[in-house]
Amino acid sequence: MQRQGSIGGTAAIRIRVTGGILLAAYLALVAWYTLRPLDVPWVMPANLRPFDGLRADFAAGWTEGARRVGEGLALLAPLGVLLPMAGGRLAVSPLGSLIRTTAAAALLSLGIEMLQTAVPGQVVDVDSLLLNTAGAALAHLAVVPAGRSWLRRRTGGRAVPVPVQEPAQGRTPTIPRVGIAPWSDALPPSSP
Repeated sequence: MQRQGSIGGTAAIRIRVTGGILLAAYLALVAWYTLRPLDVPWVMPANLRPFDGLRADFAAGWTEGARRVGEGLALLAPLGVLLPMAGGRLAVSPLGSLIRTTAAAALLSLGIEMLQTAVPGQVVDVDSLLLNTAGAALAHLAVVPAGRSWLRRRTGGRAVPVPVQEPAQGRTPTIPRVGIAPWSDALPPSSP
């Protein structure tokens, strides 16, 4: 059964399957890139204060700071497109879609940061969490509304709502509320 507002027919299946495959491949790549052990001579301490690492990078030079911001925004940016693509819905609230996608990216980024605590050479950085989440949100805003609009025009606006079907046996009967009997009525009579 298709969800309300899903694309009709084989187009929905193709988009969902393609989105699901690309999403799985992308998440495997991100896991390899972020959770592989690094052989480094020393490790920076964990950064748990927002924007402290970025300030330090920009203090070292604008190119270093811009590189760090670009890498942070780009790491999870494809999630902003792949998550809605794997969902395959056209008729959805743009704000709701943005919030769901951003929340999923934030949770994934948080999971990566927590897993990095056990990986040699990898350090927890709250700035990465913020930049990864912002990158996914920006990619979603830049691509998904236009993509959904294009798909709606291409399919002639055919969002196919599927009515909920009743079970074959019919509706379940309702029983009127019954009050609770007093204890004297519920217990068997006692013999003298």
